[in-house]
Amino acid sequence: MSIFPKISLRLEVESYLKAGFMNEEVVSVLGKEAAERKFETLLHKLSHPPSFTTVRVNTHLASVQHVKSLLFDELQKKENPKAVHFVFHTLCTETCLQRNVRWRKTDAWRGNNIKQQPCEVIVGAQCGNAVLRGAHVYVPGIVSASKFMKGGDVVSVYSDIKGKCKKGAKEFDGTKIFLGNGISELSRKEIFSRLPELKGIGVRMTDPVYLSPSFDNVLPSYLFLQNLPSAAVSHVLDPQPGEKILDLCAAPGGKTTHVAALMHDQGEVIALDKISNKVEKIKQNALLLGLNSIRAFCFDGTKALKLDMVKDTDGEPPFLPESFDRILLDAPCSGLGQRPNMACTWTLKEVTSYQPLQRKLFTVAVELLKPGGVLVYSTCTVTLAENEEQVAWALKTFPHLQLQRQDPQVGGEGMLGAGLSSEQLKRLQRFDPCVVPSQDSDTGSLRDARIEDTSWLANKDCIGFFIAKFVKCRST
Repeated sequence: MSIFPKISLRLEVESYLKAGFMNEEVVSVLGKEAAERKFETLLHKLSHPPSFTTVRVNTHLASVQHVKSLLFDELQKKENPKAVHFVFHTLCTETCLQRNVRWRKTDAWRGNNIKQQPCEVIVGAQCGNAVLRGAHVYVPGIVSASKFMKGGDVVSVYSDIKGKCKKGAKEFDGTKIFLGNGISELSRKEIFSRLPELKGIGVRMTDPVYLSPSFDNVLPSYLFLQNLPSAAVSHVLDPQPGEKILDLCAAPGGKTTHVAALMHDQGEVIALDKISNKVEKIKQNALLLGLNSIRAFCFDGTKALKLDMVKDTDGEPPFLPESFDRILLDAPCSGLGQRPNMACTWTLKEVTSYQPLQRKLFTVAVELLKPGGVLVYSTCTVTLAENEEQVAWALKTFPHLQLQRQDPQVGGEGMLGAGLSSEQLKRLQRFDPCVVPSQDSDTGSLRDARIEDTSWLANKDCIGFFIAKFVKCRST
């Protein structure tokens, strides 16, 4: 049994990533050994949760101060009161930071060591990732359970990160990661005899390895669970009341609803996604958060440009050129910045398939943007090809685009390797959790820390993410 190894990748994918992080520009500045250490650190960090769970206040319905008091009361009811301590980010001021605490023997309030139980539950890798972020184990995520497991048993939960455990197995001796202990809600027989009908909680986690707050059904109209860099993107876009804004790849709508809130729900926010159930989710989120300026359409963003010049009368996609004041392109990507991620089974062909799609979407976005308009490009991956190389390509392909400074500057500067200048790299934001302090700390240290120091740690130890901001200087 392994304990929190580095992310498990296909050899071809790990080699591809390593080549990007150890390119000639990086090695010439850092040296080969330092660059290699940084890359290995990244692989280990990706398998762990970020230091904080972050939620964004829906400032359209209530002030941060009002929600802050409501949130404290709600978390007191749900969590161990001694584990509840949150602060708000100094720059993204509507973003709440709640520390994810990794279990340590010195955490006296947690009691004794978490003892691994003879009764085991094995879950899939995706379910395991969710447990590390504060979720309980839902029945569809359960792969295996001990043959004698009954409802009400104390069980140890493990993640099958390599996908080797057979569905319904009674024991598993392969590679598995200990996630903590919980109480089984159902017996083994109930779980596996009634699949796939069962959808509810199968194991209620009581002693997880990472104590992460659960925000399920906590103030749903006031709070939106969202990673810190995703919240920063909407601020970088800087939407203004009365503008017409396009979110080109919008699902599930976190950034869409944030943009609408920052505009005080005044103007028009068009959200596109080509998967219908995801579009319905955007609409549901807009309704829940009380936002009326959002119009969501099931539509392929690569086809959003109207090629004929017939007058646009209905306001639905496709759109005429130069129709939008600002455009957000949170592009489909390889997702290799998501945390925790203990295993990725993708092939190199799958990982590298996103760059051409991103360029198609970017080209459409440039055509749809008004002169003087702002285009923000972002991904939740760490690859050079999908980030800095895309910026270099965009500046060469579209000479009427200018790279802009970003506000707020929450992440670090861009990575060397794409031929961008030092000044250009400073205008990018790369959230790259390669070198951050250890997470083995308790909530007491957070209570004693300055808000500025807490925000700094949240900036560094979050998911891998990338942001670039452009302005269109003249008409095409």
